[in-house]
Amino acid sequence: QVELVESGGGSVQAGGSLRLSCATSGDTLSRYCMGWFRQAPGKEREGVAAMDSDGPITYADSVKGRFTISKDVDKNTLYLQMNNLKPEDTAMYYCAADGSIYASLFAHEYGYWGQGTQVTVSS
Repeated sequence: QVELVESGGGSVQAGGSLRLSCATSGDTLSRYCMGWFRQAPGKEREGVAAMDSDGPITYADSVKGRFTISKDVDKNTLYLQMNNLKPEDTAMYYCAADGSIYASLFAHEYGYWGQGTQVTVSS
């Protein structure tokens, strides 16, 4: 069973930074593709960044150059560093995992999800 618990969300002003964390269980980070997704009210869930178990990374065009996905296998934790935040980044952010895909940004391909952490960016 894969367990995912997000933290680190909050409220910041435009231009600010936040770092999201996703605590995982066991050897999840070594075996699974991991992704960060977000969902704003009234919108579909969208992929933000994904990292395959052996390193390859994908970013959505809207966050390239501003967000960085990384992981610390020893701490069983996935991170999303978010810099130069914009009001349009406001959403619930979710961590996801799946063992049968490759750095995908498609939400329907992920089988395991965390409960989410809210990010609010004010102008």
